[in-house]
Amino acid sequence: MLHVTETLALADWELSESFMRASGPGGQNVNKVSTAVELRFEAERSPHLSPSVKARLKKLAGRRWTLDGAIVLQVEDTRSQARNREIARERLVEMIRAALVPPKRRIATKPTLGSQRRRIAAKTQRGEVKSLRGKIGDEE
Repeated sequence: MLHVTETLALADWELSESFMRASGPGGQNVNKVSTAVELRFEAERSPHLSPSVKARLKKLAGRRWTLDGAIVLQVEDTRSQARNREIARERLVEMIRAALVPPKRRIATKPTLGSQRRRIAAKTQRGEVKSLRGKIGDEE
């Protein structure tokens, strides 16, 4: 069980982990030990998440969302397999917590009277500047 909030916990069948060799520095350790972690969360099939949360989670996940509705997180930050596993689980929990928060509805507002007047004054001044750029006529 992976606890996301006090009321939400993910079952073990929803998560699967695979380990592979990490790239980057680490000397001979990189060639011997599979420290990188690939965490797969079956988000689309999860009974614990509502459809609105799944939609927000899909938007947050971006390219990490697969065609079959799973989130795949790859972590190879440290040289320790256990620490990489913890980091992957923490990232998944943070992503789900962010998706649980519904976005605030935007309230349309009108421009203030002062801002309208400033806008019109700026347009008038700009028009005067442009009119002064014209050809000078004969004033006789």
